[in-house]
Amino acid sequence: QVYVVFSEELKCWCRALVQSVQCHAYVYHLGCFLVDYAKYRFFTSENIRVLAGPFAKIPHRAKKCALHCTKPLTLQIDYLEDVAKIGPAKRWDTAAVKHFRNLVE
Repeated sequence: QVYVVFSEELKCWCRALVQSVQCHAYVYHLGCFLVDYAKYRFFTSENIRVLAGPFAKIPHRAKKCALHCTKPLTLQIDYLEDVAKIGPAKRWDTAAVKHFRNLVE
């Protein structure tokens, strides 16, 4: 289901898919993927609305995707042997994600 959220950063209403819901002190925080800006942001439940019928049918400008056959790697440091080597990781390092975004931009 596509919703509409108000983004203070972009100063406009944006279409979003809700990815996660967290409750903090009687306020719900919703992790949303902005389908027209390809950004993940958290919003309070007060800033989210149900999208009206005809607007929900407009195609998204951003699509979730993954790189084909690309696995995350990380620098593994062995302090006992004083060696550093690159090895497999469970998720991408923050520095690798930032570097990739800079290359894409």
